Amino acid sequence: MALSNDDMQACARRLHQAEKTRTQIRQLSQDFPEISIADAYAIQKAWVDVKIAEGRIVKGHKIGLTSKAMQSALSIDEPDSGVLLDDMFFADGGLVPTGRFIATRVEAELAFVMSKRLAGPDCTMFDVLNATDFRGAGAGDFGYADRARRSQNQGDAQIFDTIANNAANAGIVLGGRPIRPLDADLRWIGALCFKNGQLEETGLAAGVLNHPATAVAWLANKIAPLGLALEPGQVVLAGSFIRPIETRKGDTIQADYGAYGSVSCYFA
Repeated sequence: MALSNDDMQACARRLHQAEKTRTQIRQLSQDFPEISIADAYAIQKAWVDVKIAEGRIVKGHKIGLTSKAMQSALSIDEPDSGVLLDDMFFADGGLVPTGRFIATRVEAELAFVMSKRLAGPDCTMFDVLNATDFRGAGAGDFGYADRARRSQNQGDAQIFDTIANNAANAGIVLGGRPIRPLDADLRWIGALCFKNGQLEETGLAAGVLNHPATAVAWLANKIAPLGLALEPGQVVLAGSFIRPIETRKGDTIQADYGAYGSVSCYFA
């Protein structure tokens, strides 16, 4: 790691304060040109530790930058990831308070809810499918997600800034019709994404590393060296297969997954 522990703790506090005051800050990579990806994840962990100390609970993980186009744009060859906390979840069809965020963008994703502990290394997409159980409804189900994205840095973000900023993740709306992973070819699940009734984006889940379960396997393997695993009941967002849709106060967003239901929210 290039940054000292004091530097990383200070960066985490800066991000935390930016969120609290809803004020954009200078990019960390501009202040620390020597920052590494390992540093960025360490800053993210320090930020999560601050949130946990305040009483927040880790409820899952968010995977980002799963498309080849986005990876090429940032000169990386793998996704990134962040953490989902309990206060990031919003009701399907409900209100998302825009005043809580600096800026909001919405993406369409598939969400996996784990039924078994999934640990790397050498985890495969088949392990992911076997560790995902969708009985009944609610928290134990497979759903679909739009996420409200928080932007806390100014300028053109680098991968280090995105990772440190919790993979730019700040909210999730789960909905749709729960399905078991083998009841459909997940690659061919698509979404029509509307803003205020106008079609904005479309995409197929195959855009996520050719299969969204592959992204979940990547995450399990990525966190294994840290002694971590995907735990039962945790929600894992596998990555967006549309471009982010910019939103503002007064916008209504709906993602229509056809036979697999829809998810919507209103930015109040």
